[in-house]
Amino acid sequence: MTDRKVERLLYRWRVRSGLLALVLTLLFARPTPRSMLLFCAFGLAGLLIRAWASGHLKKDKELAVSGPYRFTRNPLYLGNFVLGAGLAAGAWSWPALVVFAVYFLLFYSATIARERRRMKELFPDGYADYKRSVPLLFPSLRRAGPSPVRFSGRLYIVNKEYRALAGTVAVGLLLLAKMLAL
Repeated sequence: MTDRKVERLLYRWRVRSGLLALVLTLLFARPTPRSMLLFCAFGLAGLLIRAWASGHLKKDKELAVSGPYRFTRNPLYLGNFVLGAGLAAGAWSWPALVVFAVYFLLFYSATIARERRRMKELFPDGYADYKRSVPLLFPSLRRAGPSPVRFSGRLYIVNKEYRALAGTVAVGLLLLAKMLAL
C-alpha cells in the first residue's frame, strides 16, 4: 500500500478510531479530584484555542492567517492536542496516555499531511510564503504581528465549534461519574 493510500485510510478512519480511543481511555481511566482539575484546565485551554481558531476560519474560501493562525498553521489541531492531553491527564492512567499518544501521532500526522497538500492546492499563491513563516503545529514563540482580522462569533457558529464544547463537557461528566463510582 502506498503512503498516500495509508494516509487516505487513516484520514477516513480518524473519527471512528477517535471514538474507540475515547472508549478505551474511559475504560482505563482512574480519575481523581486532582486529575479532574487538570482535565478542566487543559480542556478550557484546548477549547479556547479551538474557539479562537474557528472564529478566524473561512473554510475553503480564504487562507486563514489571522488570530492564532499567525502562530501555528494548525491551531484547531493544536487545540485538539491540548484537549487530548487534558483527557489523558483527567483519566490519570498510563494506558490512557498511551492510547492518546498513539492515536494523535498516527491519525494527526496523516491528517496534517493531507491538510497541507489541500492548502497548497486551494491557495497556491499564498500558502508557500505562509508555510515558510509559520510553524506547522506547535506555535512560534515570536510574535507574528498584529492580526488583520478580528474574531468572528458568527464563524464560531458557522464552523459548528460548539460541538467541541458539548463533547468536552460530556467527556468531563463521564470522567466525573467514573471518579465518583471508584
